[in-house]
Amino acid sequence: MSKLKIKIPRKELAEFCRRNHIRKLAFFGSVLRDDFGPNSDIDILVEFEPGKTPGFGFVGMAYELEKIFKRQVDLATFKGAEVSRNPIRRKEIIETAKVYYVSR
Repeated sequence: MSKLKIKIPRKELAEFCRRNHIRKLAFFGSVLRDDFGPNSDIDILVEFEPGKTPGFGFVGMAYELEKIFKRQVDLATFKGAEVSRNPIRRKEIIETAKVYYVSR
C-alpha cells in the first residue's frame, strides 16, 4: 500500500474522530499516489459508531477537516462507498483505502 503524501496532525485528527463518534477513518485517492500535488484535495472515508450518524452535521465535519489539513477535503462514508453504483470506482476505493484511525 502506498504511503500518505501529507503530514498527519495525529492528536488533532484523533480528537476530531473521538468527538464525532468516528469508529474508523481512512484515506483514499490521490493522497496515496504520486500524482498528489499542492492543489489536490484529500479523499477521506469514515465509519461512525452505531447509532451516531451525524445527518446534516456531516457537511460541518468536512469543513472541520479542511481546517485541520489546510486544503479541500472530500468526505465519504465506507457504507456509501460500498453501495456505490459505479463498480469500478467502488472497487478502487475499497481496495486502496488506507485505514489511519480505528477507535479503541
